[in-house]
Amino acid sequence: MPATQAETTAMERALSLAARGPKGVNPQVGAVILSPTGEVISEGWHHGAGTAHAEVDALSRLPEGSARGATAVVSLEPCNHTGRTGPCSRALLEAGVARVVYAVADPGDTSSGGAAWLRAAGVDIEPGVLADAGTRLLDSWLTVQRLGRPHVTVKWAQSLDGRAAADDGTSRWITGPAAREDVHRRRAEADVIAAGIGTVLADDPALTARTPEGALREHQPIPLILGRREIPDDAAVRSHPRPFLHRRGHDLSAVLAELSDLGVHCVFVEGGPTLASAFVRAGLADEMLAYLAPVLLGGGRLALDDIGVSTIRDARRLRTVSVDLLGDDLRVIARPAATAEPTKGE
Repeated sequence: MPATQAETTAMERALSLAARGPKGVNPQVGAVILSPTGEVISEGWHHGAGTAHAEVDALSRLPEGSARGATAVVSLEPCNHTGRTGPCSRALLEAGVARVVYAVADPGDTSSGGAAWLRAAGVDIEPGVLADAGTRLLDSWLTVQRLGRPHVTVKWAQSLDGRAAADDGTSRWITGPAAREDVHRRRAEADVIAAGIGTVLADDPALTARTPEGALREHQPIPLILGRREIPDDAAVRSHPRPFLHRRGHDLSAVLAELSDLGVHCVFVEGGPTLASAFVRAGLADEMLAYLAPVLLGGGRLALDDIGVSTIRDARRLRTVSVDLLGDDLRVIARPAATAEPTKGE
């Protein structure tokens, strides 16, 4: 049976609840429990690794037996495996839930299959409700599940004519305060912030995440410097609250594999045109984050250089996710157009 209006509204709420949870190795998931007549009787979300999953969190807020015949509206397909916690599919069945509506199928090899298991047990299943919104929320986590490596966001700021700096190399500040604040917020959401050694030598960035007042934010990404040259003893990155990593090789896939082994989930690439272009050229940029300032610089210091395109037929086509005005600047978020959404699961 297609989702009702009450279930669609509940899914909007579930996605909002999911966003309260922390980004990381575990997905952000929200759940809303509807009575047999469509009223919200409970809700919950995943609070972090080792805590109850969203469905169990929502069920735990109900008196025993009151979920019988209810509908569970969940942003991610209920899991079907035992990790730090038990399978949500079993918990829903044992609670007497009669119908499960979810947005995104779980792509995990061990965790997927909850919907099929519940259907086989007689529970009504409705997949794909607000799937696009659910996929956007879980984008970085889904990348890790699908590709087995961290999600990579490549960020740059540019003038309206595509320059990252003036001809003398100066680039502070191309964009305004609102755009810079947005960048620092996104740094704080990443596990690692990557910069090329050329940028470290030229600009001496601190690679910290700061508040608009200049104070350090609570969460700081691990600085990663890529390039063969040495980092100066007085470089600002050496004063970063977290120890930096320095990798001299050019194999970005190997670097990402190492970061994955360290438990890294999200990488924020913010270290100059050479590094940004290398990630794009290697096909390792999952998201492009560009800030366009209404300023003209001319010259040759482009925001990107060689990305492996020699003819228009080879152009790397992107899909625009959003365009927003931040002060006088534009923020454009785009992803590779050929990237397919995960289909494993229901």
